[in-house]
Amino acid sequence: MTLIIHPIRKDFGAEISGIDLSESTTTATKQRLNALLAQYAVLVFRKQTLTPPQFMGAAEIFGELMDQQLKKYVLPDYPMVGCNSTDDLPRKNGKLQVRGENYHTDHSNDRCPPKATTLHALQIPPTGGDTQFVDVRQAYDDLPEALKETIKNLKSLHVHQSSRSPRELTKLSPEDLAKIPTALQPIVIRHPGSGRPALYLNTGRMEGIEGMSADEGYALIENLYQRATDARYEYRHQWKVGDMVIWDNQAVMHQANADYDPEQKRFLYRLMIKGVALTAAQ
Repeated sequence: MTLIIHPIRKDFGAEISGIDLSESTTTATKQRLNALLAQYAVLVFRKQTLTPPQFMGAAEIFGELMDQQLKKYVLPDYPMVGCNSTDDLPRKNGKLQVRGENYHTDHSNDRCPPKATTLHALQIPPTGGDTQFVDVRQAYDDLPEALKETIKNLKSLHVHQSSRSPRELTKLSPEDLAKIPTALQPIVIRHPGSGRPALYLNTGRMEGIEGMSADEGYALIENLYQRATDARYEYRHQWKVGDMVIWDNQAVMHQANADYDPEQKRFLYRLMIKGVALTAAQ
């Protein structure tokens, strides 16, 4: 097979064609796809038709599969495969409350957060429900030098839900909450693959900044968040049935949108790839 790469933006986001992910791939193709993910951070594969086992096989091109933290949102026959379904979403004043609103990186409260997350679209509403991505590598590069110096050695405790979270995360029983990990993570990480520095932010999980007062820490987090989510760093993916999208959790933040009719079904499979413990960029 011959991979065809269509960059979406310069070194951020690429659409890959010339491959059927339901079929086995060669070692050379796997290496090429991993290199493309490291470069572009978001890869889009259109017109894929994948059963849960085939989706798992496609995801394993990029590494070992990681368990879902929230077991209530998995396929009964394939517990490694999560599902994003309209049927699981609460409503408030007639509006869907989607998991993943507000830019974040997945499971940042894990000591070894997922290297990547991938979704495969089975059912999509006629309009809305896009996923937005921002390049936190470029956002870091563009920070003023004085701000880079301020944040270079800072860390934040990531928990299930921050006391100042801008979004409501899944409610857990005390027993389930006790099973959810916490982790002290650098504000600026060195990408485990490329070595490139990147901001590491998740306002829904960050419990202030170590060594700062609460107000000072949250103000700095908000400052960095606003800079990182500027539109110039964004790729907005408009879903089509058959899309498989994989993104690098150490290079981007992403967010879901609830801007579609709650009576319209939206259903996607979800998998994560195991990552490693993060280190600070020095």
